[in-house]
Amino acid sequence: MFRVRVNKIESTRDLDGNLGKRIELLEEQQVNPYVVRPKSDEVKMAQDIMEALQQQMPFLPQKTQMATPKIILFLTEQENDSFGISFDVNQVYEVLLENQSIRFMKV
Repeated sequence: MFRVRVNKIESTRDLDGNLGKRIELLEEQQVNPYVVRPKSDEVKMAQDIMEALQQQMPFLPQKTQMATPKIILFLTEQENDSFGISFDVNQVYEVLLENQSIRFMKV
């Protein structure tokens, strides 16, 4: 089981010209903020400067999550209606893969 977030929903057409949706789901993973520092003095100095800037300037937040593309659905309007899930941007789902099926559970 893993968690995905709806990143983007776009209108599209299939090969027959039918209207549909392209739904992009991203897997979110926590990023460890305590990364092992390299031994080079120049790199250490650059990282120290960036840490000082992040502490002094709130518009440079440290990223604690990393998002990677996981699933992209291409559904016609009819398929989307029969799918039974109304995807909204930024909605989070738990995805379960078992017995040759995909199950989406709203979080």
